[in-house]
Amino acid sequence: MRLGSETLAKGKVAGPEDLLYDATLGVVYTGCEDGWIKRVTLNESVDDSVVENWVNTGGRPLGLAFYGNGDLIVADADLGLLRITREKEIEVLVNEIEGLKFKLTDGVDVANDGTIYFTDASYKYSVKDSILDILEGNPNGRFLSYNPTTKKTTLLLTHLYFPNGVAVSPDQQFVVFCETVLMNCKKYYIKGQKRGSIEKFCDLPGMPDNIHYDGHGLFWIGIATGITPEMDLMLRYPIIRKTLAIVTKKVPSLNLSKKGGVITVDLEGKPITHYYDPKLSLTIGIKIGNHIYCGSILYPYLIRLNIEQYPALPTI
Repeated sequence: MRLGSETLAKGKVAGPEDLLYDATLGVVYTGCEDGWIKRVTLNESVDDSVVENWVNTGGRPLGLAFYGNGDLIVADADLGLLRITREKEIEVLVNEIEGLKFKLTDGVDVANDGTIYFTDASYKYSVKDSILDILEGNPNGRFLSYNPTTKKTTLLLTHLYFPNGVAVSPDQQFVVFCETVLMNCKKYYIKGQKRGSIEKFCDLPGMPDNIHYDGHGLFWIGIATGITPEMDLMLRYPIIRKTLAIVTKKVPSLNLSKKGGVITVDLEGKPITHYYDPKLSLTIGIKIGNHIYCGSILYPYLIRLNIEQYPALPTI
């Protein structure tokens, strides 16, 4: 995937974890590790891209979604679920439920009726210690909804293995969320006879992060790390995970991320295309025109790939 790709906003975005495109303004919003939500103006040449420091939340903004009136809804790992107006006013919508604070608010999307669906990846570990949650291998995550009208937060699912990105289906019948440790996506029904039930949506070739629906029948999923020999051993044997957890506490820079990319699946969860690289770790990829734009918590830039010139790998 690196073959033919370009970098933009180099050195101006620190760990761009999620990407959200505003077609009206021609900008991409992204949350960075320094607390800034940046706006990147896209142009034909990556050299002409302009980066604006838009709003600093004071936390760690992760998942992004638009509310119906154009406000930005942010899953901030440190602060909880936020709403940011066009005038840059920040409101904390919710940061706890049943007396238990959110520790790692992660993915978010908004349904047509205004309901906000989001994940708390771990009630135990913060974003800086998220690798410890994965190494621990316990279901510390939660999936929730928030009604902006009633200001009511509902706990929909518990005991999840690092639930991450969230995307509402185009027919508004279900919500897909990524379950990182289990390397799959789940489908939670929000309407119809199956309302309140959950089932597997798709298996994935690695650990997923963010997911977005593109408006044209496909969900785009960022794969942070593929199934490497190290990852396979870690997932198989608790003693290895325990040892790595101890090492990670002493050496926080431990990084197992590689063999990542972006995969697309259709509305039934069937894999369609796979953009892959053995040395990349990506947390999101979105299609804008003839390009895909990618972000990662590991890199200080965005990646752009012309998918007409460099088509995807076939899926199995």
